Amino acid sequence: MKALIIEDEHLTAERIRTLLLKIDPAITVMEIIDSVKTAVQWFNKNEKPDLVFMDIQLADGLSFDIFEQVTIEYPIIFITAYQEYAIKAFKVNSVDYLLKPISEEDLRSAISKYQRHFTNDQTVPEIGNDLLQSIKQMIHKTYKTRFMIRVGDRVKSVEVNEIFYFFSLDKGTYLHTSDNRNYVIDFTLDSLVDLLDPLKFHRINRRFIISHGAVGEIITLSGSKLKVDLLHREDEQIYISRDRVASFKAWLDQ
Repeated sequence: MKALIIEDEHLTAERIRTLLLKIDPAITVMEIIDSVKTAVQWFNKNEKPDLVFMDIQLADGLSFDIFEQVTIEYPIIFITAYQEYAIKAFKVNSVDYLLKPISEEDLRSAISKYQRHFTNDQTVPEIGNDLLQSIKQMIHKTYKTRFMIRVGDRVKSVEVNEIFYFFSLDKGTYLHTSDNRNYVIDFTLDSLVDLLDPLKFHRINRRFIISHGAVGEIITLSGSKLKVDLLHREDEQIYISRDRVASFKAWLDQ
């Protein structure tokens, strides 16, 4: 198999190369490319690879800009630091995606998926312009930077960088600030997921959306569950179920 790596972070690119050779020494890494411009030039001059590893954000723009300049007819594994929800829209148009930091287990799984689906001359799905525009909008989406809170007959502005976490209680939704105050807000946790920057906030269970700054001690329990101590809430037992653990750890590593 001939693979092409399009990634502007040198350490990430070298890790992918090293892991590929570990997984299958017969894999040939044709080249490592670090920009949109160089990728376009490469595709116009070289024989096609069997598989492309493509980071979303490159030194000179989004890798999706490549699709607007050359026709890509190869299976692609996207590489991204974005959370899973942000890349579901194009998962069906690629072999798979890898969240940074890249693990050997995830890479093995992606290679296995490629071998199952794209080694029998299967047609590669086309990545159309409508889909590219939709993905770009998601990546460049603006998120809430503050919340306007009613306090008696006054209105108070709370910046998101002052918020430790959001939580639900008795059919109400509250935000909790770094100075240990709670404020009721007119949002549900479900609606907040779309309004908050996923790099800064993460929903850990049905009751909590937390920021990195709120995380205290993390304890591994039987059954692969986690127990998280949140600042200012040390007296409450807060758990992360097994099916949410992987996404939580990926978010912490960003």
